[in-house]
Amino acid sequence: KLHSDLDKGVGTVKYTLSGDGAGTVFTIDETTGDIHAIRSLDREEKPFYTLRAQAVDVDTKKPLEPESEFIIKVQDINDNEPKFLDGPYVASVPEMSPVGAYVLQVKATDADDPTYGNSARVVYSILQGQPYFSIDPKTGVIRTALPNMDREVKEQYQVLIQAKDMGGQLGGLAGTTTVNITLTDVNDNPPRFPKSIFHLKVPESSHVGSAIGRIRAVDPDFGKNAEIEYNIVPGDGGNLFDITTDENTQEGVIKLKKPLDFETKKAYTFKVEASNLHLDHRFHSVGPFKDTATVKINVLDMDEPPVFSKPMYTMEVYEDTPVGTIIGAVTAQDLDAGSSSVRYFIDWKNDVDSYFTIDATEGTIATNEILDRESTAQYNFSIIASKVS
Repeated sequence: KLHSDLDKGVGTVKYTLSGDGAGTVFTIDETTGDIHAIRSLDREEKPFYTLRAQAVDVDTKKPLEPESEFIIKVQDINDNEPKFLDGPYVASVPEMSPVGAYVLQVKATDADDPTYGNSARVVYSILQGQPYFSIDPKTGVIRTALPNMDREVKEQYQVLIQAKDMGGQLGGLAGTTTVNITLTDVNDNPPRFPKSIFHLKVPESSHVGSAIGRIRAVDPDFGKNAEIEYNIVPGDGGNLFDITTDENTQEGVIKLKKPLDFETKKAYTFKVEASNLHLDHRFHSVGPFKDTATVKINVLDMDEPPVFSKPMYTMEVYEDTPVGTIIGAVTAQDLDAGSSSVRYFIDWKNDVDSYFTIDATEGTIATNEILDRESTAQYNFSIIASKVS
């Protein structure tokens, strides 16, 4: 309320209002000098207004006193909840971290007046995520609350954080945010073979340097912590073989270092060691970060087809020779160990091949038709030799 000493209450004084918000936010009763707010005020939108008031003569419109300036300060009430402007959050912490390991700091902002009461005094708490994590109620720093959290057991955690004003007291306003926390991997697991013996079968004809089989140790860790190196343990059985690591699958690829001969040796036995490349000294107490398995290799005798004594045979026969006349013979031999009997067949491709027959056991070739040189002077056909089981 404004009042001029010259105002005798007889209606000769008029009050005017100008300045910040005059007529839009505030109005003045021209007769009494009472000032009223004509709409809701929001301290967070505008904390104060600077106004000017003056008393003028109703008749002459001249100022009765110098213009006076005054400030209206909007008093704060707790009408804003805390807000996490950067949420939701994403964080990570190494698995197996000790209790109290730092994870992340969250921050909530309250638009109320921090200098007036507790309207902007924020307290942090965890609504969801205990007992795995804790939060400092004043600073918003999140830390691990349980020891030995294992990524291989549970990798992802979602923590719900609350920020409450009024110092966390009853009636305070609250805001929430989520923090998605991932446990990152450390090398806390040694490689292990899923079985103690691996059996492989290898043809004796395998080429030197070729991959003849794969074995695999399993490491539940991730990335470089799961990288495995394989080595053949020195001994009598492994000098013909080598082993390397497939970087994509982390399998041990066994390769042939020297030729195999079924007739010389039919089986080999040796041991393979799998070990981690990147060790973490904190987990040496778990035990040696390596494992051993036995590899047994059986050499297979190659079942190769019989080999003819020469690649092409040339035979001559007179025309008009009687049917059944023997004109020659072919021979093939089974070179495999424990040689089998060989049987012979004509590879039928056209009707002309039927002019001849072959003894399946002896390989002798005979005429099967009367031959006419003037009709056909030369015949070409193929013979197949196969082993008898």
